[in-house]
This record gives sequence, C-alpha cells and structure tokens, in this order.
Amino acid sequence: MKQREFLVMHMADALVSPSVGGIMWAVSAGLMGWCARTIKARRDDRLIPLMGVLGAFIFTAQMLNFSIPVTGSSGHFGGGLLLAVILGPHAAFLVLSSVLTVQALFFADGGLLALGCNIFNLGFAPAFIAYPLLYRPISGGGRSGVRPACAALVAAIVGLQLGSLGVVVETTLSGISDLPFKAFLLLMQPIHLAIGVIEGVVTAGIVVFVARTRPETLEGVHAKGAGTRAMLLGFFILAILCGGLFSWFASTRPDGLEWAITKVSGREAMPSREEGVHGRLAGIQRVTARMQDDGETANPQGPRASGEAAPSPSLAGLSGGALTLVLVFVSGWILTIRTKRR
Repeated sequence: MKQREFLVMHMADALVSPSVGGIMWAVSAGLMGWCARTIKARRDDRLIPLMGVLGAFIFTAQMLNFSIPVTGSSGHFGGGLLLAVILGPHAAFLVLSSVLTVQALFFADGGLLALGCNIFNLGFAPAFIAYPLLYRPISGGGRSGVRPACAALVAAIVGLQLGSLGVVVETTLSGISDLPFKAFLLLMQPIHLAIGVIEGVVTAGIVVFVARTRPETLEGVHAKGAGTRAMLLGFFILAILCGGLFSWFASTRPDGLEWAITKVSGREAMPSREEGVHGRLAGIQRVTARMQDDGETANPQGPRASGEAAPSPSLAGLSGGALTLVLVFVSGWILTIRTKRR
C-alpha cells in the first residue's frame, strides 16, 4: 500500500528560499519560547500528560487522509483548533510544533528549511487567531448545544484558510518556484475550504462530546481526577486505533498542496534542490528520516535507499505517535524542572 504524506499544507524545501525559511524559523522559535514561558508560569504539572497524549493522537489522526469528492485530491484532520480548545493556545502551539518536528526529522514529511513555515502556518492561525477571535466569541463560553459546534466549524475553516494563504505567500516571497501567485492562490483556497469543512465537522463533534462528558478539561481548565484520567485513556486508545489500524484505509490521493502544485505546474512535485542550504539540510534529513515513505509521493528528498522497504502504516503511525509523546513529555519535564528550581 502506498503510504501518503501526513499533512495538508506541508511545505517542502523546494518551495522555500533560505531567507524566507530562516525568517520563519526565527518567528516560530520565538513563538515557541513565548509559549513555553507562558506554560511554565502556569506551574501546572497536570497539563503535560494531556499535551503528550493529545500530541500522539494528532500525529496518528493526521495519517487518515480522506478523499475530496470530484477533485481527485485528499485532506485530513489538522487538529490545531482542537488542541487550542482543550489545552489553550500556548500549549496547543507547542504540541503541534512537536508533531511537525517529528514528521520532518523522522518521516521526511515537510522540509527542514520549511519547518518554521509549517509550524507557523499550521499552528499560529488556529491557536492565536481562529481560537481567540472566532471560537471563543461565537461559542459564548457555552459547553453544549449549537453554539460550540458552530464555533468549531467556523474557526476550523478560517484557520485552515489562513494557513493555506501563508503557504502561497511564503512560496511567492521565496521566488524560487515557478508557481504564479494568483493561479496558486485560486487553487489552494478552494481545496482547503473543502478540507476545512470536514475538519470543522470533526472538531465540532469532538468538542461537543468532550464538553458534555468531561467539561472540566476544556479551555485550559484541567482538574485532577477521574474525568481527566478517563480523557487521557480515551485519546490514548484513539491514537493507537488511528495509527495502528485506521491508517491502512487512508486515501492515497494527493493532498491539497500536492494537488494545487500539479494543477498549476503540471508536475506532481517541485524539482528538488541539492545546492547550498537546501542540499545540506536534505542530507541531514536523509540520515534522520528512517521512517519515510517509498518515494512515490511528492517528497522532494527523494526515494529511500535501494532495497530498503518502506514502513507499514501501522509501524509509521505507532512509532510517530510514540516519538511525539516522548518529545512532549521530555519538553514538559524540562520546563517543570526549571520551574521548580527557581
């Protein structure tokens, strides 16, 4: 079975210039530092386990590509807004950054130069724009009924639209591809609108279910007790099911970004760059990404070594979820240790 790349709007290094990539690395790193300080100031050790388990769930859920009717494209759950609703925006940004880092380093999904762009596009818009400016006002603080569901739907769509706009702007500013701004934009926005609608419906369903069953876990309020433990167990089981079982049934159609690039340029992927910064980072990724796919996707880093088998979806999903879980726990432990020493 052909293993798909995990994430819509997952930019490759071939789209990004060193200057744009470096700037977005700095911006995303600054946001991560700010979020880490905010989480540390909360002095809430109980948040870390939930961050880790949700990170594993989001990683595995992103493997479940669904087909977009008529288009020949696919999309899947991003999870930024869901993380913000349950964890708050700062913790959500850190968790999604961990997911994207694991994907880039160990699975070659998204380039290392483009990692700052991917973190910003997929983390900042849902956590710091869609959640505070749309979800919270529309939901009105409600934890059941129609308003939270509508809020989740609208906020998820807008967050994905802003993220896809970021991809187009960063690609155009980089100036190293032949993708014209207008044509690229007119394909990226509609396809991610369709993906956003499905993401919004899924997010709304999860938010409403959690609000009715474990309302104490929403909006950054994490009470210690059976409710939180039950939620941890529930998302842990979902992560195992998504990564170990459901990943086998994911669509193999190109994701929204691949689809848009093909429609605009007539190519399935942008030509890879092996010179300068691009080449050095591609070399690093070839060493670290032992779990990458079989080279049939639009991965610009190229196919795996001859004779080296691609991992099964189950192995990829469970391994990636476990790596994300460990990364979030270690990061949270470091924050906790530093906080206690002060």
